[in-house]
Amino acid sequence: MPKLEVNNSEQDNQLKPILNELNSVSEHIEASAVMSRDGLSVASVLGDGVDPDRLGAMCAALLGLADTTARELNRGELHQVLIHGSLGFMLITHVGPKAVLAVATKPGTNLGMVFLETKKTAEKILKILEL
Repeated sequence: MPKLEVNNSEQDNQLKPILNELNSVSEHIEASAVMSRDGLSVASVLGDGVDPDRLGAMCAALLGLADTTARELNRGELHQVLIHGSLGFMLITHVGPKAVLAVATKPGTNLGMVFLETKKTAEKILKILEL
């Protein structure tokens, strides 16, 4: 699997406005982050007190387990993981073979809108990462 460059300031400068745009789509979207498939932070717009590296590591662990589960249950290639907690949702979406996009929302959010906006944002991010 190809490796994604992390701590690249040019990518960070290109990705942060895209993440800010995603976060501003709805008052329900609280945070978003791009990370490598192995959990290293690439760019993020997170709330206070959220460590992007720790979030990346947790998302990588979740994705590894979800990938294994999808294969074991013959569900095909994994595209997304949705976590529903009492204080909102967390959606983790693949961005090509090298990266993922994580989006955190408040409770009561319109999940259809979040899925649509996350998909569009993932496509924008993929174009930048492929450069």
